[in-house]
Amino acid sequence: MESKIFAENLKCHGCANTIKRNISVMEGVTEVDVNTDVSVGSIRYDGRTDRTEEFAAVLQGLGYPPEGSNTAGRKVKSYISCAVGRISKSN
Repeated sequence: MESKIFAENLKCHGCANTIKRNISVMEGVTEVDVNTDVSVGSIRYDGRTDRTEEFAAVLQGLGYPPEGSNTAGRKVKSYISCAVGRISKSN
């Protein structure tokens, strides 16, 4: 299956690296693509159960909430996640 999540605060390769690193280790996830141009994450995974909400919760915890649910705190969190992603290699 595939879930697509349009997220707030998605700015650059650092953000993409953080998202890929955190989502790709989740059980059953086979591929993670992040398009910063349109602020969307595409997650492919095994199984027949829709896991969009589960993935959205992880993204929100990293500072990348679903579109329309941003807060100042989440924005600050995204800067931290982005910085970590910039100094870390993606999977």
